[in-house]
Amino acid sequence: MNLCDYNTIRDLLARHGFHFSKSMGQNFLIDPEVPRRIAEASGADAGCGVLEIGPGIGPLTAELAQRAGKVGAVELDRALLPPYPNVEVVPGDVLKLDLTAITAEKFQGLTPIVCANLPYNVTSPILEKLVESPCFTAFTVMIQREVAR
Repeated sequence: MNLCDYNTIRDLLARHGFHFSKSMGQNFLIDPEVPRRIAEASGADAGCGVLEIGPGIGPLTAELAQRAGKVGAVELDRALLPPYPNVEVVPGDVLKLDLTAITAEKFQGLTPIVCANLPYNVTSPILEKLVESPCFTAFTVMIQREVAR
């Protein structure tokens, strides 16, 4: 299943009765090269535990699952929980979670990194929280151009 194909996304979301939420900053990737390049840039490998924030329907998650030892996908919207054998969904709001505790619990023996296509409406607070968290060795995130400027 191509999770970056517009028709596939539309059909999948319709089948599950899902509607985009502006308040959650939901925007899905439709260029299959983007999740591949983000995952590649992260340097994730079998020795890494990757915290993904806002996996949505999972195109980046699928790429990370192929590379990383484990993926912990933090998802606020319980309607969007992508299943992969080495992916554990952490339901909740990343801004309210104890990232140090999650990292210690989920990524024991792995190098913890972050890789995410950040929800646009909360990019700055998430970045602040990640920088203040002492547990990650690297961050690879995609952010909206306007936020970057």
